[in-house]
Amino acid sequence: MAKRKNVIEVIESSGNVFADLGFPSPDRERLKAKLMLEIYRAIKDRQLTQVAAGEILGIAQPHVSALMNGRSGNYAVGRLFEFLNALGCDVEIAVRPKSPYAVDGRTSVVVDP
Repeated sequence: MAKRKNVIEVIESSGNVFADLGFPSPDRERLKAKLMLEIYRAIKDRQLTQVAAGEILGIAQPHVSALMNGRSGNYAVGRLFEFLNALGCDVEIAVRPKSPYAVDGRTSVVVDP
């Protein structure tokens, strides 16, 4: 009896998983995900407990847990900036002309090593 081969369809990503999944504001969701990753790293680098992080951020421990697990809840991008500032991170916003190769402008997060 011949083995049955499973065929897996592969679709190339657009580079933004939130766009690929059909989110209504994929650029904003991607930005929030990157900011939450930096919040996670700042908390881990400072070896803070979630309770201590919550005190610094002014939110309850369950909300810190949600952030640490990639759930931004209803936090706006500006509020995530405030969290990073409270954790001792500088946040810089740069506005410049779009690339001549781009159709629309873009939003990105650049993290210094």
